[in-house]
Amino acid sequence: MTERNKRALLRVVKKDRKAILTGKILYTITTSHTVNSLLTFILTLILYKEIKNNLTDSTSKVVSEKTIQRELHESGYFGRVGARKPYVDERNRKKRLNWAKERKSWKSEWEKVIWSDESYFRLFNGDGRRWVWRQPMERYKADCLIPTQKSKQDGIMVWGCFHKNGLGPLVRLEGRVNSRDYINLLQGRFLPYLDTLGDKENFIFQEDNAPIHKSRLSTEWKANNNLINLPWPPQSPDLNPIEHLWDVLERKIRARGPLPKNKEKLWQRLQEEWLQIDNSVIQTLVDSMPRRVAAVIDSKGSPTKY
Repeated sequence: MTERNKRALLRVVKKDRKAILTGKILYTITTSHTVNSLLTFILTLILYKEIKNNLTDSTSKVVSEKTIQRELHESGYFGRVGARKPYVDERNRKKRLNWAKERKSWKSEWEKVIWSDESYFRLFNGDGRRWVWRQPMERYKADCLIPTQKSKQDGIMVWGCFHKNGLGPLVRLEGRVNSRDYINLLQGRFLPYLDTLGDKENFIFQEDNAPIHKSRLSTEWKANNNLINLPWPPQSPDLNPIEHLWDVLERKIRARGPLPKNKEKLWQRLQEEWLQIDNSVIQTLVDSMPRRVAAVIDSKGSPTKY
């Protein structure tokens, strides 16, 4: 391949780093390493064919897929499943950075935070992959990230919380949750949990900036019940360790098999596996907070690896 064609190849790859593969077989995630390896092989062949067609359209030169693969690898470019992160605009980047700087000296303070979040668990009918072309150090570069989106697949929404020394309740949420529903959840499930904690008046309650958390009704109820909120920067799941707890929960469900195929079985499995999460996992997540804060400062407020 000539130097001119090499430059054209890299332009093609950089112009559209992100590749979406359609077809149900390529969306399937299984517990079989052999099957996943085969799917990855098929996926890679399709990606190289797409690049070949784009390069031919751009240069009128026909280059083999093996040559394209060799040239990309020699230039440090590989196809990888894109890291999914929320989009962080410039205003929110600054807010994240300021929040992290204000708490860069926190250590034992994190032990007094009760972390909370909602999460959606889909029925296990498949899971899409979106690939990007990137070099090894570009995993969290802005144009290599896949923005997260609200799922439309069938599943269950749950709310949960924890602090360093133990799990709180896991609550199933039904339908569209409004501020009144959220207040009822806090009243009926969170406050009884808080009452079990010693020195409860010194705990700080963390929640993200969802409208039901920030509404006037919710804000007044929390003030009336003496809940101290941890101010939270926008678009910052990488700063909330409960996000990784959701990942742990999903991996535990996948590892158990057979995978639940209806909502009731999924809910039963979620409850069972939630109670089996070891305290060492929780403690490790809370202990990661100084590193998470440092990572946001190092990235100047952009998304991090967490």
